[in-house]
Amino acid sequence: MKRYLQTITFAAIAITVASCGKKDQQQGAQGPLPYKVIEVPTQDVTGHNAYPTTLQGKVTSDVRAKISGYIQEVYVDEGAVVRKGQPLFRLETNMLNESADAAKATIRTAEAQVNVAQVNVDKLIPLVNKGIISKIQLETAQADLASAKSQVASAKAQYKSVVANIDYAVVKSPIDGVVGAINFREGTLVSPADPAPLTVVSDNSEVFAYFTLNEKQYFDFLEKIEGKSLKEKLTHLPSVKLQLANGQVYEETGKVETASGQINPATGTVQLRASFSNPNGLLTSGNSGTLLLPNQYTNVLVVPESATFEQQGQYYVYTVVKDTVKSTKVEIIDRVDKLAVIKDGIKKGDVIIGTGLGTLKSGTAVTPQKVKFESINEGIKQTTM
Repeated sequence: MKRYLQTITFAAIAITVASCGKKDQQQGAQGPLPYKVIEVPTQDVTGHNAYPTTLQGKVTSDVRAKISGYIQEVYVDEGAVVRKGQPLFRLETNMLNESADAAKATIRTAEAQVNVAQVNVDKLIPLVNKGIISKIQLETAQADLASAKSQVASAKAQYKSVVANIDYAVVKSPIDGVVGAINFREGTLVSPADPAPLTVVSDNSEVFAYFTLNEKQYFDFLEKIEGKSLKEKLTHLPSVKLQLANGQVYEETGKVETASGQINPATGTVQLRASFSNPNGLLTSGNSGTLLLPNQYTNVLVVPESATFEQQGQYYVYTVVKDTVKSTKVEIIDRVDKLAVIKDGIKKGDVIIGTGLGTLKSGTAVTPQKVKFESINEGIKQTTM
């Protein structure tokens, strides 16, 4: 029985060895596998640095009550386009109307007193001239007349103030723009002291996108731009793009117009502002997005991203020398449109594997199939559609 088991074991080993030998013979007969290779070119490439941004209308104005009162009517809805001076709210004016009537009555009484005092003065003047009465009596009458006139002026000022407050009861838009959220509705008591405005009106014909750079980014940013002063440098900046919250890029390009020029001691950042035209009113105050600041590279080495791979935080490509691949470390400074911008590690004209790196390792023999550089990314796009 023991000899029988040994015979079976030896037979199994022989079959395994024979199978492995046959497999090696097949692989040897197959030869090196074909791989698409490309020559490394240089190109002009424009990438983008991305910065979070918040949008504000060109002019944003709080709408507040100038007097206290209950809201009786709201004339507009949120999102309405309004003109400067257009009524937005109407406050209750019953008490103001009563005050106006009382002020009118006071004016009439004061004017009557002026008339009486004027008659008295007119009567005393000839008597004083004839020496019938003393001059002191005339001076007293003239003082009473002046006091009566002063009371008229005071009453008219009071009436004017009440009328102004009645006018303030109709709250109007301070600018042309779009109405924001309406914080108070009919029946609410409002006053000038309220912490929240009745609403906000924004002029969104142009919007401002605010973004920040840290100190290093700011100086790197300035170093790359032509010009001696900050103002000159800003005029030489290329147009910027705005990526909206849904990932779409806004159709209008913008321009960086201002920089604070001061480091915020609390955050260590500098604030910049870009402006975008908003002809269709698609953008509103409070929108968030990403500002895309162009980063231009001239005559730089580029390879398809599919030609790169990562190991322990370092990036490599497979260069091909005498039909054998070699892993070559490269320094990638940016990635733009499925291209890796290379600073160091390879040179123009080097031949590299363009795609399909998964099964490769350094020292593997390959059959190079030279293809056009552009065909690599085109093939990737077609595959992902």
